[in-house]
Amino acid sequence: MTVITYASKSAFKNLCLNFVLHNYHMRMGRESSKQARYPIRLILRLKRDRLSQLPDTLICHILSHLPIKETVTTSVLSTRWKNLWLKVPSLELIFSIFPNFNAFKSFGDSFFDSNRVSSINNLKLYFDEHDASYLTSWINAFVTRNIQRLYVRRVRGNYFHELPLSLYVCDTLVSLKLFHLTLVNPEFVSLPCLKIMHLNYVWFPNDATFERLVASCPVLEDLKIDVLWNDGRVYRVQSRSLKRLRLLRSSSMVFDSVPGVVIDAPLLCYLRISDHVSETYIVSNLKSNAKLDIHLDFGSEDCGETSVSSRRSHIRSFLPAISKVMDLTISENIFKVIHHYSNLAPLPQFDNMSRLHVTLRVSELKWLPNFLECCPNLKSLIVAFNGDFEKMGSEEMNQISFLLGMTRIVDMTIFMYTSKVIRHYSLLEPLPQFGYMFGYMSHMHVTLSMSLIKWLPIFLESCPKLKSLVLVFLGCEKINQLSFSSVNPKCLLSSLEFVELDAQIMGFDEELLNLAKYFLENSSILQKITVHRNIHGSTYEGLISKFRRRSRLCQVILI
Repeated sequence: MTVITYASKSAFKNLCLNFVLHNYHMRMGRESSKQARYPIRLILRLKRDRLSQLPDTLICHILSHLPIKETVTTSVLSTRWKNLWLKVPSLELIFSIFPNFNAFKSFGDSFFDSNRVSSINNLKLYFDEHDASYLTSWINAFVTRNIQRLYVRRVRGNYFHELPLSLYVCDTLVSLKLFHLTLVNPEFVSLPCLKIMHLNYVWFPNDATFERLVASCPVLEDLKIDVLWNDGRVYRVQSRSLKRLRLLRSSSMVFDSVPGVVIDAPLLCYLRISDHVSETYIVSNLKSNAKLDIHLDFGSEDCGETSVSSRRSHIRSFLPAISKVMDLTISENIFKVIHHYSNLAPLPQFDNMSRLHVTLRVSELKWLPNFLECCPNLKSLIVAFNGDFEKMGSEEMNQISFLLGMTRIVDMTIFMYTSKVIRHYSLLEPLPQFGYMFGYMSHMHVTLSMSLIKWLPIFLESCPKLKSLVLVFLGCEKINQLSFSSVNPKCLLSSLEFVELDAQIMGFDEELLNLAKYFLENSSILQKITVHRNIHGSTYEGLISKFRRRSRLCQVILI
């Protein structure tokens, strides 16, 4: 038995597609040529190919990867191919590829009304601002043909067409993605196989419509709701199977605020909410392994102390629900809310949290240690700065001293913005010699400009247990000479095993090579160093091979 790997299947599919197109154009060219003297049957017999000997199901699978126009044109190849395209399991129907609306509608009517279309597994449908009443008969047709994956999008127009009731009762539907449409209020919903549902700019007549829709999907795992404007709805998500939930609602064109969001999904692994409208958030049965990404305002853009005090009860009920998670990402506004709330009442303990990603301004760094006190088991901290650091005064710049309190951090990511903050800090006073400040640090990922590289030994000296270091260089600031202290940081002698260097800019070949040389010559137990080559990377291999290696087991990887 011959086993076809994924790569060979892909190559075989591409070969078949090219063969279909080549065979079609060759035959059509011969038929139209004035020099063709042989009858068409003889040509077809002489040009009989191996592709035509494949079963219909496999040919239809190949045709499903062609654009609809080319799929239809294969019907002229032979009598066998005349209706073969009607059996393709996947179809992408886009109104813009047709000369006009009538041609688009006529094609769809013919296709979906055809008794020869036995089943449609995957369908992507794009339509414009014209009257879309034809969608009812189309949707009724493919629902009866065992549709599994459906993507329907209104590209233009303000009118939200109502989808028929037949869509609510489909035993085969696995994935449903809708854009700019209206869902009617059904009396009965049955979607027993639906696992993925994305509702983008979809209008619901009332709160119960959405709640019933979600509750009637017993195996739903992935749900996304993107609200075009503030529709005044309360979104209640109650599901025993849901694993991923994303809710985006940012505009307040219709109402000032709405009551809120209610989530009860005990199997939830990922929750992302970006909502600047809802006043309250009730999250129940959230497990510790869930990953949270929250951008909330609790119904007001004002995140000051007075505003937070007025929303105190809403915040009090929300914080304990998220305090159990291990991975948390919070926006600048929610960080402000948490800080001001901490002045009114004690914060819950985030005992399970091992990773925190927070966005804030440098002036707000002084608040971070108080929050970190509630995270005794934190291992990874990512701080993203917001604002214009160049206009910050010395008082704000001195706030980076909060780093002195983070001795338990194991994994740290420093972005380009942070490295620039450190640079401006150094203009006010020399960088401190932190000693073994990061005594537990094992992994560090730093994005910085090449001009900051001279401070690298100071950082490394602060990380005596560092095992993995990733340095990514951005910007165009050059340095005259790259030199380091003769004293090697402790981690180079006892712990550093993996180094990755990546200059995502041109013209820093010499600096990158000198860095590689520095680590190769001074790291005792280095196992692997990875260097990302740029346009001049072809010379790296010869140069790096000449560098002395303190660790004989070190492997050099050039990418």
